[in-house]
Amino acid sequence: MASAAAAIFSRVSCDFLVDIRTLYYYSYRTVYETSVLIVGAGPTGLALAIDLARRRISFRLIEAADKPFEGSRGKGIQPRTLEIFEDLGIIDPILAAGGLYPRLRTHLGPFSLRLGSLGSAHEPSENVPYPNLWMVPQSRTEAILRKRLRALGGEVEFGTALAKFEQDGAGVYATVSGGETLRAAYLVGCDGGHSTVRKALGLKLEGEAIDEKPALVADVEIDGLDRRDWHLWPFAKGGAIGVCPLPHTSLFQLIAKAEAIGGSLEDAIHRVTGYRMGRIAWESIYQPSVRMVGRYRVGRVFLAGDAAHVHPPTGGQGLNTGVQDAYNLGWKLAHVVHGGPDSLLDTYESERLPIAAAVLGLSKRLLQTRSIKRGDATNQLALHYRTSSLSSGDPLGSLHPGDRMPDLRLAEGRLFELMRGTRATELLTAEGPRILIRPDGYIAHIGPKHFSEYVGEPTRQLQGTVSKLNRR
Repeated sequence: MASAAAAIFSRVSCDFLVDIRTLYYYSYRTVYETSVLIVGAGPTGLALAIDLARRRISFRLIEAADKPFEGSRGKGIQPRTLEIFEDLGIIDPILAAGGLYPRLRTHLGPFSLRLGSLGSAHEPSENVPYPNLWMVPQSRTEAILRKRLRALGGEVEFGTALAKFEQDGAGVYATVSGGETLRAAYLVGCDGGHSTVRKALGLKLEGEAIDEKPALVADVEIDGLDRRDWHLWPFAKGGAIGVCPLPHTSLFQLIAKAEAIGGSLEDAIHRVTGYRMGRIAWESIYQPSVRMVGRYRVGRVFLAGDAAHVHPPTGGQGLNTGVQDAYNLGWKLAHVVHGGPDSLLDTYESERLPIAAAVLGLSKRLLQTRSIKRGDATNQLALHYRTSSLSSGDPLGSLHPGDRMPDLRLAEGRLFELMRGTRATELLTAEGPRILIRPDGYIAHIGPKHFSEYVGEPTRQLQGTVSKLNRR
């Protein structure tokens, strides 16, 4: 009897020990679940996080770097991106942090010639509220985006790198530095030209280097140099050197062939400009290239921004194209997470991949021809989704389904102000047809059909006239 009792006690103790061990094992391997894992917290990742946050979609935003980016790199914000920033709620601090592009001053020995600016200086119009290329150092743009994200309850997880991931029909399982495991419905790689996500998918950046020699970009102080102009020394030893004043800072952004600088940046600046350099706030070497992937989506994993397309600095297209990738993808992810058809996500690639190809071609031409022509060629206001499966109906004057919807003055106020937020808008025009405007500001449909809702949300109903449009 005693031996039987001892055996029972031993088995119960063993089972209890197994349960404790199992509990211990799983307590340290808890899988965190979220709707979207965003890898990379540059402008693209931050814009996507803001769009998801305001739509109340759960996400994690991880960034391998230990601290925020500190350089000026993508300093040009195009008019279309400014319109997006208005919708995301950051247009006022962006305008306050930047300024118009300065005029170019070309130095030829003891002489200098003042030329035009890379940007325009147009007055805002009824249809184009932000007509000019706006200069803001990228680090400042990112800081403004992070502040907006915090106001919406989100944060960047710095020092958190993606180690590996795998996916199946139910989701994406990712491991990050430190060993934490996450399960997400979708993963978006916004992690730049050296993207870990892209490499894990086996996708290559196809294209070419458009200059065999590496270039240097740096943020430097140059004591005494006139800050009213963007200075260019086209015949400097080793290659051209350009120095552009960055607004609301004491810094200039320097761009040059690395060989033009030689061994000492300080000596090169003094030799070319005649002025002494103060501190170097940031510097980087890059290879001017035009490259892109052939796919933006692999199952539940997407690429956006520089992870999908790499631009030279000419034309100020890279940052802008990335932000617009995020703006295209955010509302589609939100609808699918809420139960919408997965096929909607296929339109991300079909809409954005041709845009990236066209923009890369433009950037290449501007670099090779050394053209300073900008404006309509680069402001991205004319980019459209006319061939998209989401565009239907008939043209109305100069407006086509798939076009960016211009701003208008309505009885209730500016159209763009009234459109702010996460919903689509239906405009009943005085001319008769209705214009259905997607959440990202592009025209989904023109015609008599009434849409009471779009992608699962009630549409905003407005009335106005489109008879006098100037879309650029």
